[in-house]
Amino acid sequence: MLGLDAFTRKHAPLLDNSYDVVDRIVINGYFGMGCAPGGFRQWWQDLHGTCDNLDDTHLMRMAGRFSRRVRGWAKANNIPVIDCKEGQRKHRIAEEHIPADPNFRGIFAVIVSRLSAPVWQVLRFPSGGFHIKRKEPLPFVNHYFFHIIDEHWGHVTIAICGHPPFKAMIMLNGHEYVACRARRDGLTFVKEGNCFTEVSDATRLAQIADSLRTSSAIGHLRQVCERWIYRCLCFGLSFEEQKRSRFHYRYSVYQMEYSRNLLFRNGLHMQSVFDGVIDRSRSRLKLKRVMKIFGLRKRRRKSDGKAPREQLVLETPVYDLTVFKVHFGRLTLKIYTKGERVLRCEAIAHHVEALNCGRVLEKFPEMIGKLGDMLLRFLENLHWVDHAWLGESGLEALPLPSQVGNTRIGGIDINRPRARGAMESVLALALAPDGFTPADHAAQYCELLGCKAEAYLARQSSYDLKKLRAKGLVEKTAPRSRRYRATKDGLRTMSGLIVLREKVLRPLLRYHGRCKSGPKPEATARIDHLYQNVQREMQHLLKALKFEE
Repeated sequence: MLGLDAFTRKHAPLLDNSYDVVDRIVINGYFGMGCAPGGFRQWWQDLHGTCDNLDDTHLMRMAGRFSRRVRGWAKANNIPVIDCKEGQRKHRIAEEHIPADPNFRGIFAVIVSRLSAPVWQVLRFPSGGFHIKRKEPLPFVNHYFFHIIDEHWGHVTIAICGHPPFKAMIMLNGHEYVACRARRDGLTFVKEGNCFTEVSDATRLAQIADSLRTSSAIGHLRQVCERWIYRCLCFGLSFEEQKRSRFHYRYSVYQMEYSRNLLFRNGLHMQSVFDGVIDRSRSRLKLKRVMKIFGLRKRRRKSDGKAPREQLVLETPVYDLTVFKVHFGRLTLKIYTKGERVLRCEAIAHHVEALNCGRVLEKFPEMIGKLGDMLLRFLENLHWVDHAWLGESGLEALPLPSQVGNTRIGGIDINRPRARGAMESVLALALAPDGFTPADHAAQYCELLGCKAEAYLARQSSYDLKKLRAKGLVEKTAPRSRRYRATKDGLRTMSGLIVLREKVLRPLLRYHGRCKSGPKPEATARIDHLYQNVQREMQHLLKALKFEE
């Protein structure tokens, strides 16, 4: 388990226990030789001994043979084959067919769905030559989702395209793996859906979950893939044909999730904590939209006509469930309630390319490490942004000049709009996984203050960030990097200054002592009553201070 963050430590008295787990894992299986025209031609030569029959007709026959073999085998073994339409949740359909026998091992359902996939097209010439290319646009072809009960990984799904070179996708769940290991070790637990709500030995469960973060997880992942993928492939290529044509899958990671699960003793306490996080963090971060770049160095472009997701969203997919999400392109951070007593925080890589550490299976521990660090920063920032703090000497030291290297930098005057805008922009970008650049900061500044882009450029942002760095409010992500992030104490100090000035002093000084009128006394705004009460208490305080003088 990763180190405890400030958010978890603060709520520890309300928790039964907590655990971290690698949740959803999606692995791509591909035949390297079949991904290039020349390699595919050589594979066909090894399989058939000739390329004279390499044409679209024989490729379609191979796909048809895959379908007939799957359906024939399923009928002989009383396995359901379900044709799934667009929009249907395949995993939910498969869960209805999970065998009741706890000792069952093997394929228990096959779901067929049409998805786009790269398919080879062979162009034959009168001279006898031919040319191999990809069909464009990508056609929709049948994919076969084999739902399997594995001894070590529980419910495993392997999706194989029926057309050569039989691209595959393996979907695993870390909670299932931990549950299988826990049963073998004699642990008792209660599992509701995709989370543990009660555990007899939380320490041992955390140790089992942490095994997926070590280098040994590479071997476990490869073993489960090798154990089932060739059995599913045999409907398209028999074992003898696989051996003769030297067909062998290679693996790369496509998607993954890492979660921290906090098990509260009382569901009311959990809901109160969660509602407070949403109300305060959402308003303070001011992330109506995350406009610019988070974690990348160049402007994103639309793909498939869809704009990249760079925003904060608050979703209520079902009654009494709220999901707080922060999207950064292909990365997502979210926090939501799971069941009656579990608060789950997740870091999701929708495409591991966004982690900038490669995609091969051997990089799995490094990917998990990056996701874990991202999740910790998310929780740390939620805590520090949510709880403002001003150090004893922080306020007095801000206006004084500072030194960054050999450069003397001026102080920070909180009364100037530009200084406040620079701080608010840093707070708005606090959750960026890989920090932010001066260009990102300048764009956020212009959005918050409603000014034109020419009014505050990246050059001015760099100067303001240098002043904040001199005071220890922000830091560089690496010594020679041009990306910045807020420090823990800096988040507390900046949020404290902004809240104190904008939410306390300004309303009190501008308030005229009258509440908003309404048709009934109970309709009067509560916050106006609170401001009025504070004003009265301040008058008593000032009188007391005057008498003391």
